Amino acid sequence: MEFISSTSSVLVIGLFIITFIIQAFEIPSSSMVKTLLIGDHVFVDRVTLAPKAAWAPFVPYRNPKRGDVFVFMSVTQPGLHLVKRVIGVPGDRIHLKDGVVYRNGERLNEPYVQHIGGKAPNVIERDEYRDNFPAISPDVSQVPPSPEWRASMDSYIHDGDIVVPPNSYFAMGDNRDVSYDSRYWGFVPAQNVVGRPLFIYWSFTTPEDQYEKTAISDRIGFIFHIIAHFFTETQWSRTFKLVH
Repeated sequence: MEFISSTSSVLVIGLFIITFIIQAFEIPSSSMVKTLLIGDHVFVDRVTLAPKAAWAPFVPYRNPKRGDVFVFMSVTQPGLHLVKRVIGVPGDRIHLKDGVVYRNGERLNEPYVQHIGGKAPNVIERDEYRDNFPAISPDVSQVPPSPEWRASMDSYIHDGDIVVPPNSYFAMGDNRDVSYDSRYWGFVPAQNVVGRPLFIYWSFTTPEDQYEKTAISDRIGFIFHIIAHFFTETQWSRTFKLVH
């Protein structure tokens, strides 16, 4: 009975941690390269960016800050988790010029950003809407913005800038030329924020199209591939790498 009691306590504590405090996520796309690669597995802190709870006053709660990498629920696909970087917080004025982000009139220094242009397959060399947002009409975008964003975007534009409304965030991927982000679907509501990635606990070399395959045979085949190549294709240098 003592053993069962101890084991049950451990399981309950573990379940509480993975449900309310730490959650594991897998990176399925290249939108955050080089910060996060396809196949990176990260632990996400679900507490710090959560609404304040009276039962845990000791927790250092805070709102997402500029430059934070954060996980949130998609505003266009219910149930889908996304990971991007906070570029604008409420009140910030944002625009891009030739792919460079300006916030409140100042050009941002973003060492984490990658521009790959036409060097990668299926990447448009130049998209005026993507690179000069929001000055260029979405009608010329090679990647159509969501209908909801097209309908409401103009109401947030003032003197050539997108102004972030209260309780919202403007998010972009670090891999700017391929990231489907706030330029295409709008702001992240505060209530959609899940947490912030802490560190990579495992990373496995994964093809770009792996998560687009839906056939059971493809998924089973990749599981066997992982088993067979666990030691040779695990990216050991990324293990325990902090996300920032």
